[in-house]
Amino acid sequence: MTISDFKGQGVVLNFWATWCVPCIKEMPALVHLKELLSEDNITVLALSEDRGGTKKVIPFFKKLGIEGLDVLIDKRGKVARKSGVRGLPVTILIDAEGLERGRVTGIAQWDNPDVVDFVRRCIGPKNTL
Repeated sequence: MTISDFKGQGVVLNFWATWCVPCIKEMPALVHLKELLSEDNITVLALSEDRGGTKKVIPFFKKLGIEGLDVLIDKRGKVARKSGVRGLPVTILIDAEGLERGRVTGIAQWDNPDVVDFVRRCIGPKNTL
């Protein structure tokens, strides 16, 4: 699975790592955000920067009970560098055309109703921002 597999829909792309405490804190809110946006043609992707790849990430998700979040691996940091990511967590909002419409550096309360509404307006099918 790659980011290009999601062309034609909005993407909330979260850069994170298992060693990043703020990243771990926001994971439950990202899972909930994905549930809240399930009918909006918007997906939430967790792009791991762990060098251990899936061998590190999958057991970590199981240990924390994180389910339903699609995980991509960027163990060499290529996508992060290309995207200008300098720290973690960083979340990029990408519209259905593949254009970056917003970026959040640091932890966010992704399932807050105002934030969910902003994401819908920013990268949903009827984006109004």
